[in-house]
Formats: sequence, structure tokens, C-alpha cells
Amino acid sequence: MASNSLAYNEQSGGGEAAELGQEATSTISPSGAFGLFSSDLKKNEDLKQMLESNKDSAKLDAMKRIVGMIAKGKNASELFPAVVKNVASKNIEIKKLVYVYLVRYAEEQQDLALLSISTFQRALKDPNQLIRASALRVLSSIRVPIIVPIMMLAIKEASADLSPYVRKNAAHAIQKLYSLDPEQKEMLIEVIEKLLRDKSTLVAGSVVMAFEEVCPERIDLIHKNYRKLCNLLVDVEEWGQVVIIHMLTRYARTQFVSPWKEDDGPEDSEKFYDSDDEHKEGAGKGKKAYAMDPDHRLLIRNTKPLLQSRNAAVVMAVAQLYWHISPKAEAGVISKSLVRLLRSNREVQYIVLQNIATMSIQRKGMFEPYLKSFYVRSTDPTMIKTLKLEILTNLANEANISTLLREFQTYVKSQDKQFAAATIQTVGRCATSISEVADSCLNGLVCLLSSRDEIVVAESVVVIKKLLQMQPAQHGGIVQHMAKLLDSITVPVARASILWLIGENCERVPKIAPDVLRKMAKSFTTEDDLVKLQILNLGAKLYLTNSKQTKLLTQYILNLGKYDQNYDIRDRTRFIRQLIVPNEKSGALSKYAKKIFLAQKPAPLLESPFKDRDHFQLGTLSHTLNTKATGYLELSNWPEVAPDPSVRNVEIIELAKEWTPAGKTKKENPAKKFYSESEEEEDSSDSSEDSGKSQTLHAVESADSESESGSESEEAGDSSEDSGQSSSSEQEGERAGQPQAGSRTARKGFSTKADSDSEDEEKENEKSNSSDSSSANSSSAEGSSSDSESESECDSGSESRRATKVRVRRPKQGGSALPKDVSLLDLDDFNSVSTPVVLPTPVLSPSLRADLEGLNLSTSSSVINVSSPVFVPVKTHMLLHRMSGKGLAAHYSFPRQPCLFGAKMVSVQITLDNTTDQKIENIHIGERNLPAGVQMHVFNPIASLEPQGSVTVSMGIDFCDSTHTASFQLCTKDDCFSVNIQPPVGELLLPVAMSEKDFKKEQGLLTGMNETSALVVAAPQNFTPSVILQKVVNVANVGAVPSGQDHLHRFAAKTVHSGSLMLVTVELKEGSTAQLIINTEKTVIGSVLLRELKPVLSQG
Repeated sequence: MASNSLAYNEQSGGGEAAELGQEATSTISPSGAFGLFSSDLKKNEDLKQMLESNKDSAKLDAMKRIVGMIAKGKNASELFPAVVKNVASKNIEIKKLVYVYLVRYAEEQQDLALLSISTFQRALKDPNQLIRASALRVLSSIRVPIIVPIMMLAIKEASADLSPYVRKNAAHAIQKLYSLDPEQKEMLIEVIEKLLRDKSTLVAGSVVMAFEEVCPERIDLIHKNYRKLCNLLVDVEEWGQVVIIHMLTRYARTQFVSPWKEDDGPEDSEKFYDSDDEHKEGAGKGKKAYAMDPDHRLLIRNTKPLLQSRNAAVVMAVAQLYWHISPKAEAGVISKSLVRLLRSNREVQYIVLQNIATMSIQRKGMFEPYLKSFYVRSTDPTMIKTLKLEILTNLANEANISTLLREFQTYVKSQDKQFAAATIQTVGRCATSISEVADSCLNGLVCLLSSRDEIVVAESVVVIKKLLQMQPAQHGGIVQHMAKLLDSITVPVARASILWLIGENCERVPKIAPDVLRKMAKSFTTEDDLVKLQILNLGAKLYLTNSKQTKLLTQYILNLGKYDQNYDIRDRTRFIRQLIVPNEKSGALSKYAKKIFLAQKPAPLLESPFKDRDHFQLGTLSHTLNTKATGYLELSNWPEVAPDPSVRNVEIIELAKEWTPAGKTKKENPAKKFYSESEEEEDSSDSSEDSGKSQTLHAVESADSESESGSESEEAGDSSEDSGQSSSSEQEGERAGQPQAGSRTARKGFSTKADSDSEDEEKENEKSNSSDSSSANSSSAEGSSSDSESESECDSGSESRRATKVRVRRPKQGGSALPKDVSLLDLDDFNSVSTPVVLPTPVLSPSLRADLEGLNLSTSSSVINVSSPVFVPVKTHMLLHRMSGKGLAAHYSFPRQPCLFGAKMVSVQITLDNTTDQKIENIHIGERNLPAGVQMHVFNPIASLEPQGSVTVSMGIDFCDSTHTASFQLCTKDDCFSVNIQPPVGELLLPVAMSEKDFKKEQGLLTGMNETSALVVAAPQNFTPSVILQKVVNVANVGAVPSGQDHLHRFAAKTVHSGSLMLVTVELKEGSTAQLIINTEKTVIGSVLLRELKPVLSQG
């Protein structure tokens, strides 16, 4: 890369510096005061002698000094002949530096550079791959049109080189040649198509970059390589990952249907995580209108681990991919990774915050849990402060607005005046978006009018003006107060805003408005142009409403404006005079002057400046600049109907038939189809050490090989359901050990990546469950994949081939095969295998899986464990009244037990009663209308409920640590009833057992904004330990913490969804008072719990 940067430095001023150096050298005498130049000349003579020396050490020292001169901007072109002589040096270090020099000066001295072309051509065939790559790099950097054919030939040869490093440089050279001669595009596309088929991770990123530069519209070149790129993604270098992810994002938007239709995101996520039985049941009902393409799911799943990348660009690329192509319910996983990037340097923070600002407008819920991460720090630069302020405004809602307003009060006092002004604008936006705090915001802004800081006062005036437009009749007193400020405020915008407000409300302040006009007439000539325009408007409005007092004053102001230096003011004056002062020349318009000037003005719409940026792809330069940059490739809209998915199937089985020796079975073909000969030998020799490989790499290789072999069948049009049945039937056939006749077309049913992944999971299970015949079974299970290690472990090849025949025969016969049990959508990245046998993790190592489980900012100690509930209330809540339910009554309660259906779900018990004298049939959960992120695990349908009968069923609901209402339909055979479940905040907790020491340690970490408290007043008999315990655990599912002090009662719990600690302290004071303190990161839940506990503790 050093050679490339040097090559382009010439265009950006290096040449000018060199010319200046030459002029200075020629005009200043060597014997003059500037002896430095004469010494430079002598040095150059020394360098020439060193370059002609027979010693490599002298030549190397000379080249280092020459490259150093180039780096400092000095002219070294006169050394070109001496340097070119060393281009054929056998010393690699010398040759590298010579290449760097030639890249810099080849365009200036094209004749001499062309003399060395033959040397580079010879170097392209050098046995050393580094020399071949360097020669190609230098050749492609010599931007001389005459050698384009030589460069084209060199690139073609390098693209077929055995070394992936050379092939990588060939991909880099493609872009350089295309910029030099765009007419070579068609020939370069052929090379790109060839390199896209390369299986090396070293080449993948470079060739995709060449594809994006040369032919981004040729999306058809990606079809056959899509699955391979998805599977190689985790092993590509970081720069290549960014390029590939951006390209695959564009590809997905053209090849898959939208996953956002009809809010299918939450249901799709539920389908992804649910058990196999429910998956089959849901499939049988056929209620899902949208089914995600397995290739679409493959891309989303394979990019998820990259959210943990150390490279901010990779994380940002994955985040924009999830934002643009994943279901809305699954996009939330990116929020924590983006928040993590806020610990980086300010440049990274700026880009990340810009993207978060755009996201937070549309989906607030993604970043609400990380609200504190966007609080402004005193060390932040202004650009970062402003962006954080923007995000806080977007995330503001009724629950957190009080906390945010307290933050804003601090920000207004900042020494950064630009930031303080932006904060005042933010308060105004919060007041418009959240009507409950509009009055308090307005009062706070009025208080700021007494500030000594002129900028703060001016900005407050502007914002108050906008707020008063929304409810003008209610705030006459504020207008009067602002009129008094005209004597002290000097900022033109603020003065103009006050005058506009007085003019709009002149009828509400009839005594003040004329006096203000009188004062303004005195200072008219010295005012700013913006203020003068508003003085003219005020005069016109008063002339029309109170002409008796202001007629002469208005005419005086109009005369002053008539001769003003600014033509805008002169024009406005003539316009107003003709409109409001009737005369013979006045037209019909003057009759409507009052309606024109005093018309009801629409209230300003305070919008986010990031509202219109969502049409640009996140993470791009265009999004940052909010304008289309050169080379920006727009994301296309989702297609209404998905294109044919079979274009991503690679047909290679027919090729395999041509060279399969007679008498051989198809068992040996997959390995030969996927690997090159040399790679096959290496993999076969390493197969016995397969257990030592990392699980992640194994899964990637396996998935990749299956996408190349298992999905490329003769019957590529078969559906993924058929393939899943085949996979399931094969597993049954192998375990039952039923011999059946084999078939040569063993892999006909497997045509999609989903089936390959399904079979991969089954192969892992089979390997762990096999006993004496493990080697044969293992070989047969992997017969369709490219993992040749299982074949090398087999004792008998013929046995494994027979096993393959037995297995692949069953799907064609088994008309009664079970429905598809395993599909790509069931392969949860984080769910462990459900069998009791210890199995290797399919894709991720345990540590990586734990990292990806969700970024929780709370710190948890290893000694804090969930305990059994202290008290389970018997209180039930009405779900469906018997009158509304036509005889079906339903109540729900919270048993305060860990949910069996998911660790993040709250367990809910529903009691159904049939109050009629007839049987009620098919009671089940119908359509669900859940808030974003909320998930529900429903109970199995109840076939019938006898008259006067009752039944209790269990459900699981993930409320995402909020009291949002879960709305759904409770259906019978004939009717559906809309019902709601809203959890009390105390039921969103699980009790934890912890020592007093741990409690104090955790409490010390949750202070400041994480702490809320209130004073409780009650009779002394209500503050006994037993009464306090009974009252607290009745409201909230918390555990009691041992306390060594009689006046302190401590309780601890954690939230069900995120596991954030909730620490409750009741500290008894003197007399009949107590201090109730709650420490938690979840400040909203903490404040709600505080409001619920306070009256309970107070009452007798």
C-alpha cells in the first residue's frame, strides 16, 4: 500500500514541491549562505555511487535514503537511471524499495520506466510469490496508457496464480486498470467473474471491491457465489468484511421480499425461537403469510457474530445491514454494539451517533435501555454534544422526560454557548412532542430569560415564540414579560422574535404594543435589518387594529424605511404603504389587508434534522453529508415478488458424472467437487485432527461446503420443506438401521442452504450418539458435505457407501415422513442443543455465545442467584368477563416462578371458566398485537371445556422490562374476544439471594441518576420488620437480604428480561418516618415501583 500512496502523492502536491526544490537549487549558489543545497547535490552524487556499488548493504542504505527524500517532498528524479539499474536485484528488500521509487516517478519519466517493463514481466513468473505480487502492483501503478495491454495480460495471468496473495493483488490491479482505461470493462468483468469463484478468504474482499468499482450493476455475478461469501465472511480480513457486507446488503434488497410486511417481525422471531412441535403446529395452521427465504436468514445469521468485531467499521456495516434487511424485531441486537463504539475516539463517535440519531427517530425502543450512554460529558467536543442531545430528544417519552429535563437544566449552564443554545432548542422540541410537560418547559424557558448570558436569553426567546404559536391565547403574561426585555436584549434574532410576538398578540396587549412601537421608532435607524422588517410588520398590524394611537407613528416608520440603505426594507415599506394606506391607486387587495397581516399563522413544526436522512444507506458518506456523494449506490426497494431463488444453486453434479470412474459411487464426489486437488490432499491429511479445530471454523467450512455441494442438485427447484423432510427421514433411517436399495442421485432433494444447515445439525447429533458403528455412521452422515475428514476416519469405504445408499433412498419412498423438524429458521445462534447428550456447539464457542446474548450494562456478581419467592399473592386479574365472553370467563395471575418457556419471560397463569350449560370448543390464542420487542409463548389449544368446568393453563410473556400491555385475542370455535394483560411492575422481577456485603457493593455502583428515594410517613406499628416484609413482598417479587442493623430493611431482585438489579432499602428514621430508596439501572421501573410502594408502606 505504501507504493500506492506514494503514487498518488504526486498528484496532490508532491510534484509542485519537487519543482520548487529544483528552482531553489538552480537559483541559489552552492557557495552561498544556503549551503544545505550544495550538500544535497553532493549527497545525490554519493547515492549514485552507492547504487552502483557491488555491496547489497550499500544499495539498501541508498534506497532507504532515497525513499526518505521522497517522503519529505524532495525531488529525487535525477536518480531514476541509477535506481532502474537495480530493478533486477536479487535482494528482495532492495527490490521492494526500487518498486516504491518507480511507482513515484514512472509517470514523469515514462521512457525510462518503459525500459524496465520487461523486468517486471519476468518478475511476474518469479518463484517467490512476494516478488510476483510486487511486480504486478508496480506494473499496475505505472499509469501509462501505452502499457494497458501488458497490464491486462498480467492481470489475467495473476488471477490464475496458485498463490492467493498474488490473486489478491490481481483484484487490486483491476480497479487501477479500469480507472486508467474504462474501455477494458468487459475483459475485466471476465476476470472478476473468475476471481469471485475463488474459495480463498484472502481474495474475497479484494474481488468484491473490484466488483463494486467496475460493475456494481452486474448483480447476476453474485448469484452463484452468494452462499460462499456469506459463509466465508467471518474469516475475511476486516477491510474485506466491510466491503462484502455493503455489497450483500444491496444484493438482499434486490433478491428477497420485505420482512417488514404486516408487522411480521415479532411472529417471525417467535417462529425462530420456538420449539419444533410448535413450529410444526404453526406450519400446519398456515397462518404465516410471510416466510423468510433461507438465503436471507443465512446472511442475517452469519453476520451476527461480527457485531463483536474490534473494528468499528465492521460493526457499523453489520448494523446497517440489520437495519436495512432484517425483520424489525431482530434489529434490536445492533443497539448494544453501537453503544459500545461510543467508547472509541471522537471521529468514530461522530459517525456512530449520526447513524443512531437516524435510527432513533423510527425505532425509539432500540436505544431506550441505553439512555444514559447518551448523556453529555464535559470532555465531549461540541459536535458530539449536539448529536447526543439530538438522540436524547428522539428518545424522550412520558416515562423518562423528567430525568431528561433535569439533565437539560445542567446543560443550559454549560460554558459551550453553542451547546447551551442547542439544549434550549431541545427543550422546545420536547415540549411540542410531549404535551404533558409543555407548561413546565415553557415556565423553565421563561426563567432563563433572566439569565445573564445573552445567547441563552436570545435562544430562549426564539423557542418561546415557537411554543406560544401553538397556544397563543393562554400566555398573555409571558408576552408582556418579553416586551420588557427589549431594553436589555441586543441579539437581532431575539429582538425580531419579540416584536413578531407582540405584533401577533397586539390585540391581547393593547397598552404595551403601541409603546413598544414608539421605542422601536426611536432606534429604527440603528437596528439590524432583521429587526427593521419586524418593526415595519408591527407598525402595519397596529395601524390596522389601533390606528387611532399608532397612525402617525406608523407613517413615520414607513418614511424612515422608504429611504433605508437595504433594498429589502425599501421594498417592504412600499408594499406595506400601498396595502394599508388607502388611496386612489390602491387596488382591491387593500380591502383584505387585515386578513393578510393578522391571519392565523400555522404553528412551526419542530423536527429533527435527521428526519430526511433515512433514504440514504446508513454508514455511507452520503448519509453523513446528507447529500448524494459521487459513487454512491442507492438501495433499491424490496421487490413485490422474490426472484427465482434457484439462481443461487451451483450445478456441479453433472460435471461430476463425467469424470467419475466406473464402478465408483457418488460417495466420493462431494470432496472432489468442492476442493481443488491440492486442498483435498491437505484436508485429508488433517482430517484426523479435526477435533482440534475451532468450532466456529468447522461450522463455516461445513456450511460453505454444503452450500457448494448439497444445494447444487439436479432438482434445484425442490422446496425447502421437501428437503427438510428428506433430512429428517435420513436421520431416522440411519438410526433404525433399515437397509434399503441405494440410489445414484443421492442428493436430489437437497437444493437450498437451509437444508444443508439442517443436515449439518443432524450430523452433529448423529456423531455424538453413535457407538461401535460411529465411523461408518459419521461418514454416511457427511456424505453430501465437503468435509473429507470423516471419510479418512472410516474403516471401510464400501460400508459407508452402502450406508449412504440406505439413507438417501428413504425420502423418495417415505410418503408418510414426518413434517420438517429442522429448518434454517430453527437454528438459533444462541440456543444450546436440546438433547441430554453433551454435544459440540454448532456455530459459536460458549464464550462468544455469552457475549452475543445481549449487552447488559449491569454488573452481576457470581454470588447473586435467583431464589424462591418469599410470598406468592393469590390476587387474580380479570382477563375476560363472562358477559363479554359469552359465558367464557378468564382470569390471570402471576405465580412468581421462573418461566419454563424462556428465561426472559414472565410466567402467567390463566384460569378459564365455562359458566354456560354447553360445551365450549377449541379455546386458543388468536391474533396478537404486541408492542415492539414483546414476545409471547401461548398455551396449547384446549379441545373442549365442559359446562361449569374450569381449567388452568400457563403462558410466557417477555414484557422487555416494561409495563406495556400485551394485547391478543382469546378465541373459541365460534368467537374471538380481544383481551389485554398488563403486568404490575413488581411482577417484572425475580427475587435474588445475596449477602449484605454484596448488597452494599452493588448499591455503591448504582448511585446518582440510578437512585430514587421518597419519605414515607406512617404509624410506628407499621414499621415493624414483619409488617415491612409483608407489605414489600406483596407489591414486588423481591427477596429479603439479611441486615445487621435493625433500622435497615433490604430487599433485592433482578428484572426478568435484562437481569438488571433492583435494590430496595427501607431505612427507619426517628419518629414515624422512613426513607424508601430504590437503586437500579432501570430508572423508569424503579420510579414506578417507588410510586407503588410508598402508599402501601404509608397506609395502616
